[in-house]
This record gives sequence, structure tokens and C-alpha cells, in this order.
Amino acid sequence: MTATAPRAAVTLTPHPLRCAACDQPHDAAPTHVCPSCLGPLEPRYDPRRFLPDRAEISARPRSLWRYREWLPFTGRPARCLTAGWTPLVDAPRLASALGVARCVVKHDAGSFPSLSFKDRVVATALNAAHAFGLPVVGCASTGNLANALAAAAAREGLDAWIFIPHDLEPAKVAATTVFGPRLVRVRGTYDDVNRLCAQVADRFGWGIVNVNLRPYYGEGSKTMAFEIAEQLGWRLPDTVVAPMAGGSLVTKLAKGFGEFLDAGLVHGVPPRLFGAQAAGCAPIVRLVHRGDDTLVPERPATIAKSLAIGNPADGRYAARAIRSSGGWAAAVDDPAIVEGIRLLAETCGIFGETAAGVTVAAARQLAKDGHLTPDDEVVLCITGHGLKTVDVVAGDVRIPDPIAPRLSEVSALVSANGA
Repeated sequence: MTATAPRAAVTLTPHPLRCAACDQPHDAAPTHVCPSCLGPLEPRYDPRRFLPDRAEISARPRSLWRYREWLPFTGRPARCLTAGWTPLVDAPRLASALGVARCVVKHDAGSFPSLSFKDRVVATALNAAHAFGLPVVGCASTGNLANALAAAAAREGLDAWIFIPHDLEPAKVAATTVFGPRLVRVRGTYDDVNRLCAQVADRFGWGIVNVNLRPYYGEGSKTMAFEIAEQLGWRLPDTVVAPMAGGSLVTKLAKGFGEFLDAGLVHGVPPRLFGAQAAGCAPIVRLVHRGDDTLVPERPATIAKSLAIGNPADGRYAARAIRSSGGWAAAVDDPAIVEGIRLLAETCGIFGETAAGVTVAAARQLAKDGHLTPDDEVVLCITGHGLKTVDVVAGDVRIPDPIAPRLSEVSALVSANGA
């Protein structure tokens, strides 16, 4: 048997950091808070770095790493190499229902491997953990991040500790435990879980992806904006509607569209950004509506548990991004969320979770209030699959009684339905 040459070690260097509040530079490290002003840290990119053109990007493998020059590392990624590149689906029947010129769905409910957009941020976070030599990873999660991290850690052979609120949907809990992480259910809300995880990161030095690895984790969300622009033929849409939990996705969409404009890959103006939350937990929406800069925490009470973050870390930045884009925000109640799930399914053939119902219902409300116009091209960001929250629609759909295996009974049904 012929021996094969050993694989070369992967060299991956994380970018240094800067404070988004005071602009003070910091070395690359698994930390997320500026010690000088307690502002959030974010990666620093060298403005002189090589940037590929459209042709080179298009020739690369279809994953989020085709945009690696806009992600916070130097070198080749070592983990989660196939995440990203989800479909952008034309939705003419949904456009008609909303009363807009065109509607397209960014279908991250079909993301690999765990059917949510959190696969993107886990991909960048686990590469940061690799670069910093952290063999144990973890997260605080309302469900989708738990699924995504557990799946990726299993594939990469990492020890994973997943911390969740005690009352998450059973399907999301099962979809996490199947991968074999150490699952910890915490009595309390997501905000209680998140505070605990900050202490865990300090005490054990683990890579808690949305705490001490947050500067690198959050950059993965930008790739949704990059894909939207490329899949539209290297152009920007008029408007984008996205769900908001911690608020990071909206801020990173704004950043991603801006970076492609700065690189000359697209032309025009940045899209108007619209944020969507459940009425039972809508601190960012209410901040946008008030027009000030003081986020008021809320105690969540909604079926949309994946968005149930009462004190969102990026809430102020999300509100600023929405306002500066010329967009707006909407909160919808639980019955409207269920209607939104069904409308998406019945017009697009896409089954989204409660966050998807929030996004569709909010888009409908925004159109009704005149914020989305009949001339708009609208992108809806669908971030998780409906199989994770089947319970919320189970009571809203009628399961028909069984029939005998006779043609006459089918004929009776056909006649009863006027066919």
C-alpha cells in the first residue's frame, strides 16, 4: 500500500479587534467587550487587503467562504466549509398578497446542516475557536443556535456545552440533543441564560460563540447580504425585511450591503431595512418607534421563542441601522404569526418556523401601513425551518377523517368540494 503524505497544518489567523464605541484598537482575542468603555468589539479589516472581483467570487465553491476576504480571518478556513449559499426564491403569489411589485425569499430555512441561518455564524465562530486553540465550545440559545452549534461540533469532533431556557420547543431540544452535546436547561429566560454563559466563558475559558467569540461569530451574518446581492445579479433590492432577536442580523445585513458597495461589486443605494418582532417581545421595534436611543428591556411572552430576547445586545445598533436606511419596524401578535407561517407555506411552498411567521406577518403589516409600496422589490429573510416549531400550527390545521379504500368515497369528497 502506498503511503499518503500527511496533511499540512491549517494556518488561520483571526483579525485584530476595535471598539465600535470608542474606536480603540485591540489585539485578536476571544473577548467581546472593550475594557476601556465597555463597548462592543468588532474585527478590524486591512483596507489594503486584496479583494476579488465578481468573476473570481463566482468561480469559487458555493459556500459562505466564497466571500472569505470579508470574513475576519487571514488564511484558509479549517471548519464548517460547506455552510451558506442558500436559495433565493421568487415568490410572485406572496408578492400579490403583500401588494408589492416583487417578493423574493432568502431561504435560510434550507441551510446546511441545521436548517437555520445560525449555521452561518457558527461557521465563523468555530473557525475563531480553532484559531485560538479552544477545544470546548458553547452557546446561549433560544433554539436555532443550539441546533447549529451541536451539529457543527459533532461533525468537527468538538466538546460542546449548550445552554438553553427551560421552556424551549421540544422539537428544538430534540434537534440539539441528537448530536450528543452537553445540554444544560436553565430555569429562566434567554437573558438569564446569556448572563450565565458570560460567567461560564470567564470561569472556564471556553469558546462561547455568542459571548467571548461574538466579534467573529457575528460576521457570518454578513454573508446573507452578500448572497442576496450576488443572486440578484450583483445588485441590491429596494427593501429587506428581517426578524430580530438580539438585533445582530439587521446590523450585519446593513454592513454587508455597504461593504459590497464600497468594493464596487454592486451599484446603487443600500436597501431600506425593516425589522420584525413578536408583539410579546419587541424592545427593538418599540425603540425604533420612539426614535430615541434608550432600549427598554422586556420580559418575553410569545410563541416566537427564537426571537424572545428581552434585552437584545445589538438592539440599539439595529435600531440605528433601520433608521439610517430609511426603513421601519413592526411587531405582530401570536395569531398573526401563525397566519404568516401559513401564508408563506401556501404561497411559496416553504415551511418556516415562528420567526418566519413574524417576518411575513410584519411585511404584511408594513405594506398595509404604506412602508412597503406597490413599486418595491422586497426580500424576506426566512431564518429557520417550520419542522422546529410544528406545535404552533398543529392546532390551526384540520386533519381530515380517514376514508375507506373505495373510489365511491373519493367521488363523494370530490363532489363535496365542488370539483
